Amino acid sequence: MITLRRAEDRGHAAFGWLDSHHTFSFGEYHDSNHMGFRALRVINDDRVAPGAGFGTHGHRDMEIISYVIEGGLEHRDSIGTGSVIRPGEVQRMTAGTGIRHSEYNASKTESVHFLQIWILPEAAGLAPSYEQKAFAPSERVNRLRLVADHEGSEGAVRVHQDVRLYASTLDAGTTLPISVSDQRYGWLHIVQGSATLQGQALKAGDGVAIAEEPTLQLESAHGAEVLLFDLA
Repeated sequence: MITLRRAEDRGHAAFGWLDSHHTFSFGEYHDSNHMGFRALRVINDDRVAPGAGFGTHGHRDMEIISYVIEGGLEHRDSIGTGSVIRPGEVQRMTAGTGIRHSEYNASKTESVHFLQIWILPEAAGLAPSYEQKAFAPSERVNRLRLVADHEGSEGAVRVHQDVRLYASTLDAGTTLPISVSDQRYGWLHIVQGSATLQGQALKAGDGVAIAEEPTLQLESAHGAEVLLFDLA
C-alpha cells in the first residue's frame, strides 16, 4: 500500500527570511492526521535568505538530521561544534539531555535550501553528540546510498534509532527499485525533480508512505533526487 502526501498539502510558514514547508505537524502548523510516520517526526523543507538563520535555541531527546540541497548551512552548538554543511553532506545531531545550537545561511548573497529532519530516538537522556560526513555524488547516482543508520554502516552517520536513510540521484530515463522488507515501513521524499511510482506522478516536496509493498519501481523521465527512510 502506498499513501501520497502531496507537496501542496503540507504546512507552510513564511517569515520573510524563512520559507518553510512542513510534511508533518510542526510549530504553529498542526494536523492530527500528519503527526509523523513511525519514528520519523519532522521533514521541514527550508529556504533561508542570505545572511539570515535560526538563532541559538535548544532541543532535547531528538535525532536531528540536516540535508543541504543548495548553498551552505553554518552550524554552531553548545558542545563546541562548528561547521558549514553543503550539498552531498549529512549532519546528525543527537540532542539527548539537551543541546543549544544555531543554524545560519553561510552566504551573504545566496539563499540556502535544506531539509531539517527529526527522528524520535530509541531512548531518552542520551549524551548530546554531533556527526557530519560527506558522500561522493557518484555513490548516489541511480542507486540508493546509505547515509544514516543505527550502526553507522558503510560510512553512514549513526542515528540512535532503528532507521536506515538512503539518498539517490536519478538520471533522466532511469528506474530505481525501492524495496522495504516485511514488518518494516518506508517513507519516500522527493527532494528535487520528478518521478513516477506505481503510476503515480511525483514532484519535489511530495512524500509517499509505503507499507506491505516489498518491491516498487521509481521511474524518472527527467531526473530526480530522493530520500528513502526504512523504518521499524
